[in-house]
Amino acid sequence: MRNALLLACGLGLSIVLHAPPAAARTPLATGTGGAVATISEPASQAAMAILDQGGNAVDAAVAAAATLGVTDPFSCGIGGGGFMLVYLAREQRVITIDHRETAPASVTPAVFLEHGKPLDFETVVASGAAVGVPGTVRGWHEALQRYGSMEFRQVLAPAIAVAEKGFQVTEIFHHLTSQNERKFQLYAPTSALYLRDGKALPPGTLVRNPGLARAYREIAAGGVKAFYEGPIARAIVEAVNRPPLAPGARALAGRMSLADLANYEARIRPPLRSSYRGYEVFGMPLPSSGGATVAEALNILEGFELRRMPRLQAEHLYLEASRLAFADRNAYLADPEYVDAPLAGLLSKDFAAARRKLIGPRAARTVAAGDPYAFQDDPSIPLRPRPARTGARLQRENAHTTHLTVSDKDGNVVSYTFTIESWGGSGIVVPGYGFLLNNELTDFDFGGPHPNVPEAGKRPRSSMAPTIVLKDGKPAFTIGSPGGATIITTVLQTIFNHLDLGMPMDAALNAPRLSERNGAATSVEPGFPGSPAARALERLGHRWESDPEEIGAASALVFHPDGSVTAVSEGRRHGVGTALVQRKGH
Repeated sequence: MRNALLLACGLGLSIVLHAPPAAARTPLATGTGGAVATISEPASQAAMAILDQGGNAVDAAVAAAATLGVTDPFSCGIGGGGFMLVYLAREQRVITIDHRETAPASVTPAVFLEHGKPLDFETVVASGAAVGVPGTVRGWHEALQRYGSMEFRQVLAPAIAVAEKGFQVTEIFHHLTSQNERKFQLYAPTSALYLRDGKALPPGTLVRNPGLARAYREIAAGGVKAFYEGPIARAIVEAVNRPPLAPGARALAGRMSLADLANYEARIRPPLRSSYRGYEVFGMPLPSSGGATVAEALNILEGFELRRMPRLQAEHLYLEASRLAFADRNAYLADPEYVDAPLAGLLSKDFAAARRKLIGPRAARTVAAGDPYAFQDDPSIPLRPRPARTGARLQRENAHTTHLTVSDKDGNVVSYTFTIESWGGSGIVVPGYGFLLNNELTDFDFGGPHPNVPEAGKRPRSSMAPTIVLKDGKPAFTIGSPGGATIITTVLQTIFNHLDLGMPMDAALNAPRLSERNGAATSVEPGFPGSPAARALERLGHRWESDPEEIGAASALVFHPDGSVTAVSEGRRHGVGTALVQRKGH
């Protein structure tokens, strides 16, 4: 199948890839050469085909991402944005590409308030008012132009093939559509694409998306301007400002302009660098809170000799370190172009030592934010602003995104998380172009004052945490996940499992997830409550949320001293992922 796709890409032909049953997928693979791990079989094959053609990790990552936009349209796509972390082997450095969505110029801090009170969250989600200016295509363009070796025409070919020929609805695709029936029923083009008689398409149904194929073909032919200045841009603005409602449906309209799209810029930012037990940990800087929160929690954990402890005690400390880091994240972090967040203080080892002293033998309930300004050592911030009210209910954050990771034979590595926010984003499919628009503006805090209030041009705070870890200057492993705010805990727990508990990466990634985000109860997965591990932690005061749900769908790469690489995707979550490694000789 992979050779057939390779031929199709090389000749400019279209050929369909059908994912085999979950039982036939390979969530774990080891070999030499390039490697890829995603949650989608066609996406992993697309990346591998580009690597086999001689493309590098950046080229392959864009190809996989574009294909995920077809097969996993409810979690990602060109209607959204993301964060790409790239290790450049020749230069031995890490860079980041921030293509997070931005608020249109019309947005004010009161955009989601009515008579001084926040609007209903679900009403805002399914509306044009929730749509941020999409950044994905601009991010892909910057990645390819600066660090890739191919053009849109080549890397979009696999995704065009899947969109034109179709793919079969899986059980997970059917489940996600069912969850969003009410939202999709609001919009005529969305209903036509993903519903039948108002209901989710049954498993096995062949889904073709000629509109998305058309969008990709226009981008392949016209480049980034085709999305931000051409007919696609006009279609986006029309869909946001006059949502394509089904008969009798109602939804809030947005206020986006063609200038908002034409003026959108990605940001090439230095990565956030921290250290943990002799490893260099590279993550996303603000406006993603992922890198900083993972780093702070690791700094807190670094003061404990976790490997010498019983697992129960180590997991208790993991949960409490996460609780403390989230208290600080919630209080201080937002778009750095609008807020002077005290990052130096938050990432200080001395600040971590002060926070560590607050961890006791029993679980806390909720904790107050610390004072990183005392550790800031930054003369440009002479005053200590008061943190946001830690007792206030923070804005809800949706848990739906996707993550992929790719390496090539030359040692370049990409860890990439991108999203349209909640499952199905705003629910609005752009007429004629087949992609869903994001609802990213709901990642702002609706009720101020808070660093993360909506403002014109601002990027909402994110939790995305694509991570690349080096040892002795060389890649050791990557990790990343979807999951809203649980992204942070999934990445943190996987690193903790792998480095502190000594688990192989596949075991670390597949272990039951516990997500403590400074709440009275910890998020857990089905099957964990009532288990011996759960009962033991309960005796230390930990409590679990009442509705266990699957947390995240992670992907990782591990680089071995002998030059081989292991690709790891989910072994059971989200319908099982796909890991592939190039055959020797490519």
